Amino acid sequence: MSTPPPPKRQWSWRSQAFRGLIYQILSIVGLALALAYLMSNTFANMRARGIQSGFDFFLQPAGFGIGESLFEFDSSQNYLVAYLVGLSNTLRVALVGLVLSTVLGTLIAIGRLSKNTLVKALCSSYVEVTRNIPLLLQLFMWYFAMTELLPPIESPLRPLEGVFFSKNGLQYPMPVWEPGHWGTLLGLCVGVVAWKLWTRRVHQQFEATGIAKPSFLPGLGLFILCGFIGWLAGGAPSELNIPEITEISVVGGGSVTPEYLTLLVGLTVYTSGYIAEVVRAGIQSVSFGQHEAAVALGLKRTQELRLIQLPQAMRVIIPPLTSQYLNLIKNSSLAVAVGYPDLVSISSTALNQTGRAIECIALVMLIYLSLSLLTSAGMNVYNRRMRIKDR
Repeated sequence: MSTPPPPKRQWSWRSQAFRGLIYQILSIVGLALALAYLMSNTFANMRARGIQSGFDFFLQPAGFGIGESLFEFDSSQNYLVAYLVGLSNTLRVALVGLVLSTVLGTLIAIGRLSKNTLVKALCSSYVEVTRNIPLLLQLFMWYFAMTELLPPIESPLRPLEGVFFSKNGLQYPMPVWEPGHWGTLLGLCVGVVAWKLWTRRVHQQFEATGIAKPSFLPGLGLFILCGFIGWLAGGAPSELNIPEITEISVVGGGSVTPEYLTLLVGLTVYTSGYIAEVVRAGIQSVSFGQHEAAVALGLKRTQELRLIQLPQAMRVIIPPLTSQYLNLIKNSSLAVAVGYPDLVSISSTALNQTGRAIECIALVMLIYLSLSLLTSAGMNVYNRRMRIKDR
């Protein structure tokens, strides 16, 4: 029996689909006209007041220095390089903050599910305190701790040999780059691949036999071993630039400013409280029968979390976790409150010197929008990989 042909679409006002299409077209046209009017009116007012517009100022010398950057910058370089410095500083604190807040939040979530009353109470108190105090106030608190409670540079804390912690920040030994370090980097890349292959093999054996074998420590051992072999193959470069204390400062080595530490600690502590609740809710969404099955198999609590509960909970965890990642990236713009030269801080300086308010603000908005969209796209890809597939 042949199926009847689909009904033809009627392009008349009585058709709901036709009316919906017309309404959408009219909405888009109205929005475009409104934006065109606002832009035309804005540029007309700017011309009437003699305000210049355009992005040609990017090629002009910035005329100001930046106290902290991943690469060399001086006042003779143009505004474009200054913006790149600000973007690199923003990414530097955001990426490290994402990793630290995820690890800390996961540990706090597991602690909240602990049967130990003290651990559970401490983790619950941590979550309630960090989530209910505004981030800006937490940043001020950490900045006070970094700049007032720590000892002066003349008598710093020395947790390790060559490591100094004071009001000036953290100073530590830095390896002196040599061509042999390429061998170390290559070995570490091979170690990542070996770690991944080992983990996949362990999971395949667990699904096939039900016997759980350790994957983290052996994988970490492979990673370190491959890096060590690459280091030896590169000639074992071991020269270090060790910081030394002078009368007024610490010279040499690597350093992290108190402004960077303040922002990193503040963002990590604040965001980890929210991530802890996200992870806890995801773990509790897993059926209790999965716990009973893990006990019947003789799995330890850590194996149960790693092999059974967390993989199933990820489909619940990832969507709200993405929102917290986006919040951390956007909250990094509060760096201006503690004097860290991030993208917003450098853009504010450029705005004050050039008067190009619309261009500077629009560029910052575009960059943060791009970072948010890239983060969302990456998490969506990861979410599709982690979702439970029917066999």
